[in-house]
Amino acid sequence: MSNGSAFVVSATARGKKVERRSVDRTQKKDLVASLKGLFEGTGLVVVTHYTGLTVTEMTGLRDKLREENAGLKVTKNRLTRLALEGTKFQSLSDMFTGPTAIAYSEDPVAAAKVAVAFAKTNDKFVIIGGALGEQMLDVDGVKALATLPSLDELRGKLVGLIQAPATKVAGVVQAPAGQLARVISAYSQKGEAA
Repeated sequence: MSNGSAFVVSATARGKKVERRSVDRTQKKDLVASLKGLFEGTGLVVVTHYTGLTVTEMTGLRDKLREENAGLKVTKNRLTRLALEGTKFQSLSDMFTGPTAIAYSEDPVAAAKVAVAFAKTNDKFVIIGGALGEQMLDVDGVKALATLPSLDELRGKLVGLIQAPATKVAGVVQAPAGQLARVISAYSQKGEAA
């Protein structure tokens, strides 16, 4: 086994045969580096437990997250704790126990919205907590974040507010000449009467 390749070890645990897979050091370093890069490029991390979810349910959740430009990653707790060191999310390391997955997004709301909505319909998916940058969030904090509008929704509202006055001005400018003449005439008559 000196070549560093992965191997399978069979062991007996409580009378049952258990297979354990070992990952070589290079693969572990690559996983830690990949996770560290993910943490550096994201704005929000939601830590969850997923015990009992089927592959179909996990795939459905991943698809919903992908639609919102977010993602889901099942993590190895020890390697994730190593990857968290030195990042803005390092305060999350105590949450990584048991079967853990993280939902993440650059948008400070997207991953929380999808994770909370999925948890409402599936009791096997449990939100543990999260972080928005360096700000730790408990379960209630993640749920509160999920009620806020996403960046795309806010951008749409802002564009709508900016366009509203322009639409009104365009409507007046495009009015038929007769209507415009009547408006000017009404103002001039009002001025003469005074």
